[in-house]
Amino acid sequence: MSRYIFLILIFIISCQPIKEVDIWKVYYFGGQSNMDGYGHNSKLPDSLKKVIPNSMIFNGYRQNQGFPKGGIGIWAPVEPGHGYLFETNGASNNLSDLFGPELSFANVLEKDSEKIAIIKYSFGGSSLYPSAGYGDWNPDQMRRNHYDNALSTINNAYEIKDINGDGRLDRLIPHGIIWMQGESDAKYSQKSADSYLENLKDLMALLRAALRNENLPVVIGKINDSYMTPDGKPTQPFIDIVHSAQKGFTDMDGCASYVTEIESYEFSDDAWHYDTDGFIRMGIAFAKAVKKLESECLGIN
Repeated sequence: MSRYIFLILIFIISCQPIKEVDIWKVYYFGGQSNMDGYGHNSKLPDSLKKVIPNSMIFNGYRQNQGFPKGGIGIWAPVEPGHGYLFETNGASNNLSDLFGPELSFANVLEKDSEKIAIIKYSFGGSSLYPSAGYGDWNPDQMRRNHYDNALSTINNAYEIKDINGDGRLDRLIPHGIIWMQGESDAKYSQKSADSYLENLKDLMALLRAALRNENLPVVIGKINDSYMTPDGKPTQPFIDIVHSAQKGFTDMDGCASYVTEIESYEFSDDAWHYDTDGFIRMGIAFAKAVKKLESECLGIN
């Protein structure tokens, strides 16, 4: 009798509809304001004034240190408007007039007929060193900070099983971390700059652990100084130390890459942020760098 019941159960299970699964390549975008993005939507070429096909983004709510709700959000198509002043309440998004490197990044990678999923949490002026900026990413802080908000963003993004709402299950596979940050640490003090290498190593290890791959490709964007001060002096007096730390990290890590071409980008009319063309070029450079690392570290051609 039990054999018949077992066979009936097998028959019932076999008759259940099997939902097809789509595979999405996941990239985490983090850092400070040049990861937020200050490119102007109005100055984009027509080829980027659109929704990028086969690309989704979970842009986590940017919250100050010590406050709740950081990292809430929803999955949405990649399109202009996910830059600085983007807002979300976890149920709907309010796009801004600005974009970040995610736009051209997705535009490059989706052309390989891949599904691209970007998880983004960044915060302008933030530092790795405690209290060196507008909140920090130090994992040892007692109160909630940007590191905690990044983890919440990742966890909230992964809770959604159908990220584009097409009725098919989605499997999110981590493929890289894109990091654009360091200006605050280069500005605050020699101590914050001297600590940058160890702080960067610790944070990247923790983000790789959160994404469950210790060999996950990491792309580091080289920070730059505009020298746009009244006396022409650096805005970041300790930038050379941070440059050395960024290069040191990528030199010692076989699955990390240092995007140095950023130092040739033009600044906008403020001392800290690149112009629209710079953010387009940044996303393209990040895409090329991570694609090369995917081949070397993940065995993907």
